[in-house]
Amino acid sequence: MSMNMGATVGRRQQSQTYVAETCVPDAYQFSKSQSKSTRFVMMAIAVVSGLFAGKLMHNMLSINTAMTSLFVVLAFTGGLLSTWSPCGYSSLSLLRPAGRYSLSSVARWAPTFFTHAVGYAIGAVVLGSMLGFSGWLLFSDVPAQYSIAGLAVLAIAYGAHQFGFLSMPYPQRRAQVPHDARFRFRSSVIGLLYGFSLGMNYLTYVQTPILYIVTGIALFSGGVKAAIAVIAVFNIGRCLPVAINFLPVKDQSVQAWLARWQEGAVEIDGFLLLAIGSAALMLLAL
Repeated sequence: MSMNMGATVGRRQQSQTYVAETCVPDAYQFSKSQSKSTRFVMMAIAVVSGLFAGKLMHNMLSINTAMTSLFVVLAFTGGLLSTWSPCGYSSLSLLRPAGRYSLSSVARWAPTFFTHAVGYAIGAVVLGSMLGFSGWLLFSDVPAQYSIAGLAVLAIAYGAHQFGFLSMPYPQRRAQVPHDARFRFRSSVIGLLYGFSLGMNYLTYVQTPILYIVTGIALFSGGVKAAIAVIAVFNIGRCLPVAINFLPVKDQSVQAWLARWQEGAVEIDGFLLLAIGSAALMLLAL
């Protein structure tokens, strides 16, 4: 009896922790050890790296291939970086094999991972279709170089936002996946529900502004299929970290690792936005 009560209290405390995490600031508040000058140097390195990469890609690839490569890297990495948000923590800790780790427990859990991926796929189709159709309806006449330039400038602005030098708007629904669903449905159904909620991207809180650039890419992609593909790449990055639960790794270890790399994830986030935005502008200028 006491053990059951302890487990219940533990689950409640865990849920309260995740709820509290929805109140985190949009851009991570760097520690005092991370000085303003250090952050400025990191931004400068990101911009210079992006300009150099843009020049190199111009010499090696066609403009379309180069731009597509930049977008794919940004979308996939952005999906991975979205793990550092309340819903990322929730998915990793709540969608786990039941009981002691073993081949049989992992085999029983595998359908949950599968339905979770299916949920992401459905989310990509729904959101991508909405963005693709809206873009075709509203922006089909906008020249590609204008839309790319606008997204590149926006990426640079959000990169500065992540480093704390600029305040950018961050419109999102500050909500998480429904934690109580795990008490009402079997694991595979929960995986599907969580996958769809996270795969729609705007139904829950996402801590990386790369989402906005990916959304813009989907809007200006020129069609529904291309928009679905863009969101799918982002969603693959979001879904893959849950595969860590196939390994004999304790949840506490995973959460501690995420916490240690919280600041680093935001730095990588800002660095990528600045570098890829600069690379895209360089490609357009050459």
